[in-house]
Amino acid sequence: MQKIVPNIWFDHNAAEAARFYTDAFPGATADVTARYPAEGLPGFQSEFAGAELGIEVEFDGYRLMLINAGPEFRPNASVSFMVNFDSLLFSGDAASARGALDALWEKLIDGGATLMELDEYPFSPRYGWLRDRYGVNWQLILGEGEPRPFLMPSLLFNGPAQNRAREAVDFYIDLFDRSGVGTVAEYPEPTGPAVAGGLMYADFQLEGQWFTAADSGVDMDEPFSPGVSLVVRCRDQAEIDRLWEALSAVPEAEQCGWLVDRFGLSWQILPENMAELMAHPGAYARMLDMHKIVIADL
Repeated sequence: MQKIVPNIWFDHNAAEAARFYTDAFPGATADVTARYPAEGLPGFQSEFAGAELGIEVEFDGYRLMLINAGPEFRPNASVSFMVNFDSLLFSGDAASARGALDALWEKLIDGGATLMELDEYPFSPRYGWLRDRYGVNWQLILGEGEPRPFLMPSLLFNGPAQNRAREAVDFYIDLFDRSGVGTVAEYPEPTGPAVAGGLMYADFQLEGQWFTAADSGVDMDEPFSPGVSLVVRCRDQAEIDRLWEALSAVPEAEQCGWLVDRFGLSWQILPENMAELMAHPGAYARMLDMHKIVIADL
C-alpha cells in the first residue's frame, strides 16, 4: 500500500478533474473511495450530501487523491508533480519517451498555462512546467540520470519557507522510515532569493517513495497551503500520535486529522482503515469535532 498519498483540493469539480486526468494519462484509472453522508452534514457542507468526497486516481501504480470540496483552497506552484519520462521506462527508446511526453503536454495544457516552455534545458533535453485548467502544477521531464519513478511530488520552498528546503528534507528523512537522499544540486551563487548553497534540486525518499525539493530561484509568493496536502496512512494510534507530535506546528490549523508543519506544508495523519472507520454510524460527525484522529472515538 502506498503510505503517503498526495491529496489535491478541488472546488466542486473533483469528478470532472478525475475524468480529465484519466483521459490525459494513458492507463490511468479513477475510483470513488469516499462519499459525504447523505444526511446530518453541517450547514456549510449540506450541498455535498451524498456526493463524492474523495476520488483516487492511479497513474502507473502511483495514487493521488482528489478531494471534492468548496472554494476555500487551491493548489499552487509550491507543490507540483514531476512526471518522469525516463527512456528506461520505454525499453531504452528515447524517441518513444519524448513522444509520450509531448502527447501528455498537449492534453494537460488544454485550458491551462505554460510556466516554463517545453524545450531543451541544461538539466534535460526535454522539459516543461505547466499549470492545468484546475490549477494543478505539472513538470514533465525527459530523464537522463539515475532512474526515478514516473511520478514524484515536488516541493518548492518559497515565500516564508524560502531557503529551508535542506532543513525540511533532513527533518522529513529523520521522521519517516525507509528514507534517504538521492541526487543533490546546490546553487553555486546567490540566485534571486536563493542563497549560495541552497537546494537548486534534490530528490529523496520517504517510506520508499520519491519526492523532490528545491528553494525557489525567483521571487514568488505561493506558499504551501491545504490546496495540496500529504496524507499519511498510519497503521495504529501509536503511529498517529508520533507523527502528530513531530509534525504539527500551527495549533489553529489542526482539524479532522489535518495539520500544518513548521514549513507551512499541510499533512493529514489518518488511520490506514479510515474508510472502514467512517462507515460507523455517526463517525463523520465525531471526526469533524476532532483535531488529531483518535481511532477509539470514531
